[in-house]
Amino acid sequence: MFVLETFLTEGIAQLSYLLGDTASGRAAVIDPRTDVEVYERLARKHGVSITHVFETHIHADFVSGSRSLAERVGTATIYLSGEQAAYEFTAESVADGQTFDFGSFSLVARHTPGHTPEHLSYVLNEAKHPDQPWAVFTGDSLFVGSAGRPDLLGSGQAVELAKSLYDTLYDFYLKLEDYVTVFPGHGAGSACGADIGDRLTSTIGYERRTNKFLSFPGFDAFRQFVIDDAPPVPWHYPELKKVNAAGPAIMERMPTIPALPPHEFRNVSRESGVTTIDTRSMTSFGGGHVPGAINIGDRPEMSAWVGQMFDLDQRLLLVVDDDTDVEQIQRLVVRSGHTEFAGYLAGGMKAWEMAGMPMGRLEQIPVHELREYQNTGTGPTILDVRSPDEWEAGHVPGADHHFVADMRDRILGLDKEQHYATYCASGYRASIASSLMKSRGFQYVSNVPGSWSAWTAEGYPVDSEKEVNHV
Repeated sequence: MFVLETFLTEGIAQLSYLLGDTASGRAAVIDPRTDVEVYERLARKHGVSITHVFETHIHADFVSGSRSLAERVGTATIYLSGEQAAYEFTAESVADGQTFDFGSFSLVARHTPGHTPEHLSYVLNEAKHPDQPWAVFTGDSLFVGSAGRPDLLGSGQAVELAKSLYDTLYDFYLKLEDYVTVFPGHGAGSACGADIGDRLTSTIGYERRTNKFLSFPGFDAFRQFVIDDAPPVPWHYPELKKVNAAGPAIMERMPTIPALPPHEFRNVSRESGVTTIDTRSMTSFGGGHVPGAINIGDRPEMSAWVGQMFDLDQRLLLVVDDDTDVEQIQRLVVRSGHTEFAGYLAGGMKAWEMAGMPMGRLEQIPVHELREYQNTGTGPTILDVRSPDEWEAGHVPGADHHFVADMRDRILGLDKEQHYATYCASGYRASIASSLMKSRGFQYVSNVPGSWSAWTAEGYPVDSEKEVNHV
C-alpha cells in the first residue's frame, strides 16, 4: 500500500512529507523539520522503515532535521543536491534525473534552480506507469499561487537566480501535464514566497490558469515582479542558511531548560547575552511582567519572531503561563535555530509576585479609546508596526509607520520621551514592539489589543495612501 503523510508546521508554514510503500517496507521523508520524532512515529504506525531523507535545498526559514532524523532512525541515508551545492557535511549527492525506487512508486530528482542554485524537486511516478508523473514535490520553487523568491542570497545573485527561476517555471513545470498534483514546501504565511495560497496542494493545470508567476510572456516583466516587488528578507534567513549548509547539530532530545526560582531567575536575567521572553498573552503581559522582558506569545508564529528578533547566540529565559507549557514552547523556539536556554521561571508570574519581585506594566488601549483620543486631538502618537505592504494597503489615519522587524538592533527616529501606542493586525506583533521599546528605555508606550482587526471591525476611518511620515 502507498503511504503519503503531510506535515504542516504552523507558524513557519513549512510542509514536509513521509512517503512509503508497505509492501517493500521502504519510506522517504522530504524536508524534515527540527523536531523529528513525528516522522518516526508515523513510519512505525504504517509499518515502514525510513531509508531515505531528501533535502530539496538549503533552507532559510527553519533548521533542517535531516541529520537528526537519520541519526534517530538509524536506517536512513541523507540525499542532497549535487548541483551547485554548498553543503559542508557528508551525505549522498543527487544528480538531475536520478531515480529512487520504493516498490510501488519511484521518485525522480529534477534540478529546479531559482529559489536557490542547488534546488531539487522530486517527481512521483507509479511503478505501473513510470513515464506518467502524477505528482511533484516542488520544495520552494513552486507554491500554490506563488513561487520561491530568488533574492534570499542577496542582490548580487538575485537577477541570475530570477532567470533560473523563470526557466524552471516555464521550461519544466509548465511542460508537465495538467493533472499532476503539486506538493509544495510551504503554505500561506511563509516569507519564502509572496502571497502563497491557503490550500496545501494544487495541480499544474490549476496553477497554469491562476498563478501570476506563470503568466509572464517574457523574462523582463517577470524579473521586475519577483525582485522589485519582493517583501523584505527576514533578518534571520541568511543566518539559518549558514546553519543548514554547515550541518545542523544532531538533536537527540530537546535541550534541557533549568527551572529557576524567582531570585535566581532575576540574577540570570542580568547576565550578558541573556534575553527574557514572556510567552503569555499580551493582556497578561500588560498586567504585570518581569521588567525588561519581551512579549512573544505562545502561538505558532512564535518560531518566526524569535528567529527574526534575536541572535542565535542569545541565551533565552522563558516566562510561561504554566510550567507544563515549557516543552511545547521549546519546540517552537528550536525551529528558529535557538538552542541556548538559560532557564524558565519556575511557578511563573505567581511565584514572581509572591517573592515580592519588581513588576513592569504595559498599558493596553482599546481601539475605542484610541479613536476618542483622535477625536479630541490628545493622546499618544499611533505607531503602525506591520510590514510595508500591510501599511500601504491601509492604515489608521495619522499613524506613523515603523516595521517591528526593523527594531531588532536599534530603534531610529522615535523619541523616548514621547507617548506611543503600537498596533499591528491583531496586537501580537504590536506587543513585541511595545515591550521591546520599553526594554530599550521608552517610558510611555502602550499596546492596542485587537489592533487593525478591531479598528476596521468598528468601521473607523482608514487611510490607504502612503503617508509622508513613513519612517
